Amino acid sequence: MEGVSGDAGDSSSIAKWRSEFWKTFQHYLDRSTPHSLGRWLGTAGLASIYSLRVYYLQGFYIVTYGLGIYLLNLLIGFLSPKVDPELEVMDGPSLPTRGSDEFKPFMRRLPEFKFWYSITKAFCVAFVMTFFSMFDVPVFWPILLFYWIVLFVLTMKRQIVHMIKYKYVPFSIGKQKYTGKRYSSGSSSSSRD
Repeated sequence: MEGVSGDAGDSSSIAKWRSEFWKTFQHYLDRSTPHSLGRWLGTAGLASIYSLRVYYLQGFYIVTYGLGIYLLNLLIGFLSPKVDPELEVMDGPSLPTRGSDEFKPFMRRLPEFKFWYSITKAFCVAFVMTFFSMFDVPVFWPILLFYWIVLFVLTMKRQIVHMIKYKYVPFSIGKQKYTGKRYSSGSSSSSRD
């Protein structure tokens, strides 16, 4: 009887520890949200460490190929609008398709924070996989690299054609500033009269 109650106490303490760990993890994740440059620099550092590990081990090319395909899938989600005008007709906000349409802000299918978080998790999982020899499948890596480059070019070409067709740009640099009306030199003298 004591063993049964002891096991229940152990499982409840593990559940409590796991709950506290996830609360703390979520707290730090929430605090990192406004610091996008720092987050991306950390992910770039993690990607560099992973790349160096794969380079020095001269292996795990299948893991890296799978990581590359997953990152390409995330990039497509990041560059795509939340509602694709080709696939869905919606009553709410959508991308303008003509010059006379009202401007509507670009809403991503995959927001920047989730994009960053998914990439970071993917690099962490791939890094952990490099410690297990069962994932080191011998392959001729130049073929995988060539195939990934062809896949990337074809996918980006299709995405860019879609952007041009529906006239949207998935990037905005900073807040737009109003500078007021600009008058030409000929109109400034006539406006004073």
